[in-house]
Amino acid sequence: MNRALRSRFPASHEVSGRRGRLSPGLIAAIIAAAFAAGCTVGPNYVKPKAEVPPAYVETPASWKQAQPSDAIEKGKWWEIYQDQQLNDLEEQVNVSNQSLKAAQEQFAEARAALKITRSQRYPTVTGYAGAFHDRVSGNRPLFSSTLKQEYNDFTIPIDVSYEVDLWGRVRRVVESSRSEAQASAADLANVSLSLHAELATDYFQLRGLDAQKKLLDDTVQSFEKALELTQNRFQGGLASAVDVAQAQTILETTRAQAIDVGVQRSAFQHAIAVLIGKPASVFALPPLPLEAEPPIIPSG
Repeated sequence: MNRALRSRFPASHEVSGRRGRLSPGLIAAIIAAAFAAGCTVGPNYVKPKAEVPPAYVETPASWKQAQPSDAIEKGKWWEIYQDQQLNDLEEQVNVSNQSLKAAQEQFAEARAALKITRSQRYPTVTGYAGAFHDRVSGNRPLFSSTLKQEYNDFTIPIDVSYEVDLWGRVRRVVESSRSEAQASAADLANVSLSLHAELATDYFQLRGLDAQKKLLDDTVQSFEKALELTQNRFQGGLASAVDVAQAQTILETTRAQAIDVGVQRSAFQHAIAVLIGKPASVFALPPLPLEAEPPIIPSG
C-alpha cells in the first residue's frame, strides 16, 4: 500500500525539483511576451472620419473648400497702415495687457509641465555632500587619551532610481502634455491676434469719430452764423419767427450730435486704455482726423 502511494505521489523534494527546472524555450517565450507587452501601449489616436460633400447643391461647380492657414506667422500686420501712433499702441499690448500676460503664463505653465513629464523617461539621481568635524569630550566615560580625539567625516551619498516604462504610461503622459502645450500655444496666438485686432478696430473707430467731430464742429459754426443772419433778418422784418426757431432747432440738433460723437469717442478711448493696460482716467489721445488712404490688402 505504501509503495503504491509513493508511486502515485512523488516525494516533495522530487516535485519541487521538477517544477524548478524550466526549459530554455519557455524562458525565451516569457521574455518575448514581456517585451511585447512593454511595446503595447494602447491604440494611437485616430482622427474620426467625416463625410464632407465636395460642394453645396446651391453653389456652382467652381466652389472649393476653404483652407485655413492658422499656422502662418502673422507678424506686425498693423504696420501696413503706416500709422506711427497705432504702431506705438500695438507695441504696448505685448507689454502691458493683462489678458495677454495671463495667456503667456498659461503657455509657460504648459511647457513646464511637458518638461516635467519628459523627465520621467530618464533616471533620477539625487546626491549631496556632507562634512563633519567631531571631537571627543574628555569628560566622556571610559575616556582614553591614546585614542584619536578629533577626526573629520566626509560623506557623498548618491541615490539613483529609474522607473521602467513597461506599459507605456510615461509615453502617454508625455503625448498628453505635448498636446496641451500645443493647444496652449494656439490659445496664446489667438488671444494675441484678437487683442491686436480689437485695438486696431477701436483706434480707427476713434479716428473716424474725430473726423465726424471736426465736421460737426465746422457745421455748428456755420449754423451759428446762419442763426445770427436769420435773427438780423427777423429784426429787419425780412424773416418770420418761424425761420428763427427753425434755425435755432437746426443749430441745437447739430450741437447734440457733436456731444454724442464726443461721448462715443470717450468710450473708444477708454477701451484702448484697457487694451494697453493703462488707467482710463489718465489716458488720452489727442484728436486727429483719419485722412490717410486705406492700404491695399494683399491677397491671402
